[in-house]
Amino acid sequence: MRKFFRTASLLLCAAFAATVPAYSAAAAEKSGLLADEKTVLADDINVEKIEFQNPDFIRGMDISSVISLENSGVTFKNQNGTTEDLFKILADNGVNYIRVRVWNDPYDSSGNGYGGGNSDVQKAAVIGARAAQYGMKLLVDFHYSDFWADPGKQKAPKAWANLSTAQKAVKVREFTFNSLNEIKNAGADIGMVQIGNETNNGIAGTSSQNDMAVIFNAGSSAVRQFDPNVLITLHFTNPEKTDTIKWFADNLDSLIVDYDVFALSYYPYWHGSLENLTYVLDYVSETYNKYVMVAETSYAYSLDDFDGHSNTVSHWSNNTGDNLLWEFTPQGQADEVRSVMNAVNNVGEGKGIGVFYWEGAWISVGDISGLSGSAWTSRYNSNKALWDSFGSGWASSYSADFDPDDAGKWYGGSAVDNQAFFDSQGKALPSLKVFKNVLTGSLNVGEYSLGDVNSDENIDINDATLLQKYLAKLGNLTELQRSLADTSADFYLDINDVTLIQKYLAGLVGADYKS
Repeated sequence: MRKFFRTASLLLCAAFAATVPAYSAAAAEKSGLLADEKTVLADDINVEKIEFQNPDFIRGMDISSVISLENSGVTFKNQNGTTEDLFKILADNGVNYIRVRVWNDPYDSSGNGYGGGNSDVQKAAVIGARAAQYGMKLLVDFHYSDFWADPGKQKAPKAWANLSTAQKAVKVREFTFNSLNEIKNAGADIGMVQIGNETNNGIAGTSSQNDMAVIFNAGSSAVRQFDPNVLITLHFTNPEKTDTIKWFADNLDSLIVDYDVFALSYYPYWHGSLENLTYVLDYVSETYNKYVMVAETSYAYSLDDFDGHSNTVSHWSNNTGDNLLWEFTPQGQADEVRSVMNAVNNVGEGKGIGVFYWEGAWISVGDISGLSGSAWTSRYNSNKALWDSFGSGWASSYSADFDPDDAGKWYGGSAVDNQAFFDSQGKALPSLKVFKNVLTGSLNVGEYSLGDVNSDENIDINDATLLQKYLAKLGNLTELQRSLADTSADFYLDINDVTLIQKYLAGLVGADYKS
């Protein structure tokens, strides 16, 4: 008799028909399930529960590219393979906050988008409204540039290029306040605003600490006017440079910069140990009484490429290092997310408030897996056309208008399609469950026989009867029993699972319930 290993979630979701939201296992156990309901079973990942100090700990995700992806024909599916709205899938899997970047004017003079989602205010408004539909708050990430802002580049928007710092501050305040109102009026639930992105070396074309403080405070002033209850975040990176991070925090204090949350990027490929991450965040929190969080992290579930554009992490790059503690699998991806959340949670007095995963849905617009020769070339050329038409790659050819030395030369597709929580066909990976399972943990149920619903080490008619009674709402099953009853391995319990047990008893299928 074939044995199998299955990880069962302690918090097992029950799903009604497509229009009815999922509800908790506790409610299911009390009320039972209606005969026409289906039970969504646990995914095969192990996640250890985190005892969060902050009950509202942010389990967030940046999905700024989603509209460009959808315009390119990408669709998303839940773990059962059913096509659904990405926002619903994320909410069902425990994501409670969405992060979206905002560029001032990511278009050339002819209206062609620079790519990277063509992330303007209008797209942020749509994303925020869709997030609110599923109960997710929004973090608005202002880059104060027309394209990517990071430690290597903090170029002012085209319209601000020749302005003084004081003049830029006026523009920052106006742009921030007006944008937030536009996003709010579309229906978004804004809970946090980020003033600049990875601002180690500048913001909006300024680079001195004094000038940066002026810009920071201009953005903060706009947020305070917009809604004094919204948290203001400043964002830096390279936490492995401990003294530099301390210096940033010290300067913010000495220059009297107004903010609530000190945020860092943490990518384990480059950014040191988790212990050091906790240490630097704890320093800022304890020394200056600030909330702290990780604004960006990600991890590869595979080293393969799926769109023809080389990835940041691959078989040839960034795949080794002392702080890459997890395998490049869905389980490893979940482990990384859980570990980063735990590192932030370890900050004292509950001041570690959350983690955002960066671009967790930025998948291929056309899967090149298994293709070669002319078929590969044809698919790649099709992808290139979509990247340029809809901005669904990291940069389009039109980005040369603003960034000729980098994006204008190396434009292309997604460099993180293997770090998404969806496979190359848009189906959610089991690792996506980590955002929910960190609240409850997962239970490794050990070695049992598929189909042995009552776990008595013998598959017989009693197992089929037990499942039939459950489906008829005449009895309940434990999480383990529901997992063992899924003989069709489709993450649903229905009459097909009963039939397969009966076929097995009649010798019509083998122990794998397939042949």
